[in-house]
Amino acid sequence: MATRLITEYLDRRSVPHSMIQHPQTFTAQRTAQVAHIKGKELAKTVVVKVDGRMCMAVLPAHYHLDKERLKAAIGGRSLDLAKEEDLNVLFPDCETGAMPPFGNLYGMDVWVQEELTRDKQIAFNAGSHTELIRMSYRDFDALVHPSVANFAD
Repeated sequence: MATRLITEYLDRRSVPHSMIQHPQTFTAQRTAQVAHIKGKELAKTVVVKVDGRMCMAVLPAHYHLDKERLKAAIGGRSLDLAKEEDLNVLFPDCETGAMPPFGNLYGMDVWVQEELTRDKQIAFNAGSHTELIRMSYRDFDALVHPSVANFAD
């Protein structure tokens, strides 16, 4: 079930969006496949710890995070992937690893891979491994105000 935090946030702001149900998956590539969405339009969220603070990196499903490039883009000295325990504490309303890319709702900066900004629509986990939210990238950008950089291949 989608996290109420994100759906209420979008509804309160009258942001057009749709829900996509799909069989349970645990990788972004597989999710794109079973949901019949292009991998470039499925945004996966990776949580990282940069100099002790948590941030979100949002990239297309078929891309791989380059930690050194992200660290350089952010201007950090150290960057590590968040641990599963961290995710469970930071996102108590989400299944582990299925957090939506709305760092602004969780007190985190958000960094978006530049290619996603070219998509009219993006889809992303809605807090579960069986639901996605699809909305315009323009609306996502207006709500989240992410920093944009090239940090993935």
